[in-house]
Amino acid sequence: MKALKEVKKIWETIAKGENVLDENFDLGFQRKLLDVFHAGSFFFYVVNVRKSMLEYVSPEIKEVIGYEADVTLEDIVSFIHPEDVPYFVSFEAAVRNFFGELSGNSLFSYKVQYDLRFKKSDGSYIRILHQFVIIQHDAEDIKTFAVDTDIDHLKTSGKPQLSFIGLDGSPSYLNVDTEKDLAAEKGFFTKRERQILQALAAGMSSQEISEMLSISKYTVDVHRKNMLKKSEAKSTYEILQKAFNMGWV
Repeated sequence: MKALKEVKKIWETIAKGENVLDENFDLGFQRKLLDVFHAGSFFFYVVNVRKSMLEYVSPEIKEVIGYEADVTLEDIVSFIHPEDVPYFVSFEAAVRNFFGELSGNSLFSYKVQYDLRFKKSDGSYIRILHQFVIIQHDAEDIKTFAVDTDIDHLKTSGKPQLSFIGLDGSPSYLNVDTEKDLAAEKGFFTKRERQILQALAAGMSSQEISEMLSISKYTVDVHRKNMLKKSEAKSTYEILQKAFNMGWV
């Protein structure tokens, strides 16, 4: 299957340096929360990304799309509406890029969500909201906990949308344009520029930032000028306003 092959190539480029496990994740507890708070019928599953396989699929899949729980990852991808397949591939590439800038426990600070049309066993299509969080990331395995919800009653038309939902106070990135918005909001500044921006937001001066980062004050000021140019801001005050409004800090 071409789409899955493309996505596997994307997954193969995921860095292998992180070795973290979300010790707070409990499948049974998550199941109870889903029953209480989910708006629509749903099923959930655990994906081993590195091995491109499903490790568990809940029996509710039968109720939602009419298939048994012995489906494979290949089956899941084959259910996607042909017109939505390019979105699926570009979304997964954007997810790879997004999490590539995170490390340690920050990998658990985001929920990814996007919608796609799925083919049911009777041949009809429904719109599914696909949501997942990373629960394990190491050299051998990257595992995600995913929930697919029938949102046909909530969204009947329009193109698929991708969002990164911040958890535990992390900023969210909603309705991301995979060709533009993610670069503007997440990769807009370099890692060093984001460090300086966060320091400025904390009220630190250029001298204090230079001492904290062990770089010269001149280097800090050069970064600040570059940041003003990139953001089209006229002052530090204006760039901080944009930073808080756009979730850059």
